Amino acid sequence: MPNLTAAQLRAARALLDWTQPKLAEVAKLSVPTVRRMESDRGPSASTEANVAAVRRALEEGGVVFLDPKECIDGGAGVRLKK
Repeated sequence: MPNLTAAQLRAARALLDWTQPKLAEVAKLSVPTVRRMESDRGPSASTEANVAAVRRALEEGGVVFLDPKECIDGGAGVRLKK
């Protein structure tokens, strides 16, 4: 599983029109944990289990995480499932 970035998490949440509290609820985490993962500290400041829970919640919501090599411009990204 490629590393996720804070920007990817924020973008994924925006694609689903979810608030931080909504993501926290679906991922069964606290709002401060979600905030911390979306901050400059990024997901790497959290536990692997928390990152996996957020990723799973967003993917079940319809988000697809794109690895940098999957993007023409070379950056990691997100999109909604077709």
